[in-house]
Amino acid sequence: MESVKIGVIGGSGVYQIEDLQSVQEVEIDTPYGMPSDKIIIGILSGQRVAFLARHGSGHFISPTEINARANIYAMKTLGVEFLIAISACGSLKENLAPRHIVIPDQLFDHTKKRSYSFFGDGLIAHISFAEPFCPELSSLLAMAVAQTGAIVHPGGTYIAIEGPRFSTRAESNVFRSWGMDIIGMTAVPEAILAREAEMCYAMMAHVTDYDCWHETEKAVNVQMLIENLAANAEVSKKALTYLIPMISESRKCACQDALSTALITSKDKIRPETKKKLQPLIRKYLPVD
Repeated sequence: MESVKIGVIGGSGVYQIEDLQSVQEVEIDTPYGMPSDKIIIGILSGQRVAFLARHGSGHFISPTEINARANIYAMKTLGVEFLIAISACGSLKENLAPRHIVIPDQLFDHTKKRSYSFFGDGLIAHISFAEPFCPELSSLLAMAVAQTGAIVHPGGTYIAIEGPRFSTRAESNVFRSWGMDIIGMTAVPEAILAREAEMCYAMMAHVTDYDCWHETEKAVNVQMLIENLAANAEVSKKALTYLIPMISESRKCACQDALSTALITSKDKIRPETKKKLQPLIRKYLPVD
């Protein structure tokens, strides 16, 4: 199959991209199990794009249950180098209002039950993660969203919580006191795994609510989330049509070499089965003999 360099993972409210042309569905089994759904490959703005619904079509997978390793591994086997995540989020700042869009540049992990790495089982890697979102792709994404006319905020810190419940008011106020900007449930471990897979990863985070800290706004609920996501769904899809032609064939960021200084295990200690399993990620550093 011809490689696909651009991938999109759609979150709550974005389960398909209607403008994809010449569509085909592919099922990819991985060493970590099946991805959330079939991957849809098609042409958008003249480029091949792979789309995956993070929660499955119809939204039946909870944040904790998402098989992020299978999702990212499947995208890697297709050849994806640029991965755009679309997600819902709550706002922890007054100026980040519902239906605004944030392109976060920092990440705070407050999850508890996830599988955070491809590595282990005899092969250890310590990736640099000071900049968890690709600066180059994030900058392009912010420009693309701005072209839609939507209000976009470049930069901000996303705190990832376990879910699936929303925050208590006490938690929400603590997160605000920590300096967090937006809150969601899915950026971890997705962003970590994308870096281990040497992908450029950027997120279009759609503000649906003020979490529950805001004294004059209703606390977040599913109905509120769905209404605001529906209003912004077309923004997401239009932004992608602007973004894709901006993406260069050649990458200049450090994401593409994230493993070059991360692999620490002595070659003679690496288990052959682990090396084989991780070939899509490590082939250029540790090819199978």
